[in-house]
Amino acid sequence: MPLTIAPVTPADRADWQALFRAYAAFYRTDAIAAEAQVWDWIQSEAEPYWADIARDADGAALGLVQYSLMHRSLSGGMVVYLSDLFTLPQARGKGVGRALIDHVRDFARARGYSSVRWLTAETNTPARALYDSYAPASGFILYAVSP
Repeated sequence: MPLTIAPVTPADRADWQALFRAYAAFYRTDAIAAEAQVWDWIQSEAEPYWADIARDADGAALGLVQYSLMHRSLSGGMVVYLSDLFTLPQARGKGVGRALIDHVRDFARARGYSSVRWLTAETNTPARALYDSYAPASGFILYAVSP
């Protein structure tokens, strides 16, 4: 499937919002309250936070990827953290997710970052099949606690 992947611009707000809300719904999360903040991160040149949309040949938005930089204390360097990856159900299995991951890998490689990292739900079996084609799961377990 021919795709274009391009940075989110102000003109993409409606497509970005639709994909972001669908991503939140997939994880059974209401992220509407966060939308304004995330949009500001994407639009800010001072924030090391990026969002890109994959589109088909007709320009229809099929998927979203959002990523940022993350400090790695054991290496003294930075890596790229792929925080959000989502494709519309009708685009799954057609290479959109792989294209978005490879796009972020190209971003990292071009800037000299040593790796791209991400998390997913343990139960997200279809996505994990794609992710496992890149590398085995790291074996780390995420904990999240209230302050």
